[in-house]
Amino acid sequence: MQLTVECKSRPEGRKPKALRREGFVPAVLYGHDGTNSLELVVEEKSVQQLLKDPNVSNSLIKVTVADGGWSGQTLLREVQMHPWRGYPYHLSFFSVASQATVQVDLPLNFVGEPVGVERDGGILETQVNEVAVECAPDNIPETIDIDVSALEMGGSMHLSEVTFPEGVRAVTDTDLLLVTIQAPRVAQTEDDESATSEASKLLDALEEASED
Repeated sequence: MQLTVECKSRPEGRKPKALRREGFVPAVLYGHDGTNSLELVVEEKSVQQLLKDPNVSNSLIKVTVADGGWSGQTLLREVQMHPWRGYPYHLSFFSVASQATVQVDLPLNFVGEPVGVERDGGILETQVNEVAVECAPDNIPETIDIDVSALEMGGSMHLSEVTFPEGVRAVTDTDLLLVTIQAPRVAQTEDDESATSEASKLLDALEEASED
């Protein structure tokens, strides 16, 4: 699905606080014209709708500057949120029109039932949920799918073992640990239970003696 947002040029001299009171979120566009940037405003309701998409951080967003004569594909590089009120405070868009490749953080999607879980009752523990990758702007996957079905008890998988889609490469340390299969916590044994019970009785006796 194509994500789109319509912006306007930020009125010269208008302070961000005043714009927010009027229902706008300040924004900036980079990469569309060398090192120059373009200051924008976006209606807050449009921003809220945009941020509802779970893939907004790694999806192409068509930005149209209604009164500025510019329209193109961008990535949402930064979303600043108000520290305690929780509403969007500022956005940063980056034009990808002139970029051969871009770097994005993609979520990991672990698929399959590991042998160590299904057969041996182990627990799958994920160590990271996303990795940084480099690819062409028009070749950004929604997720990186990782098949963990062959992992046995005590097994693990590192980034170096992942097969990426064609044209996509990791820019994160390939030694990064992604997932492990851990043994379940051992239930308390009868001996442990007996020792706990004896210790509890001893504490009760000491408390009674101190009261006397």
